Amino acid sequence: MEKRTARLTLLIDPTKKAAFEQLCFEKDVTPSQMVRKFIREYLEQELGPDWRDRAPDADKDL
Repeated sequence: MEKRTARLTLLIDPTKKAAFEQLCFEKDVTPSQMVRKFIREYLEQELGPDWRDRAPDADKDL
């Protein structure tokens, strides 16, 4: 589980946003939870299940 969070801002068509929010509501999850799930699945698909071992350390930039 992640220890800290970082903000990710994205632009999306208002119609898609409304449809996404409605689907999330119907599935009893927040849009943020679904976006985090999408990102996690994409990272695992592209980098494998051990992607954390190869991910750059964000704290190094601080």
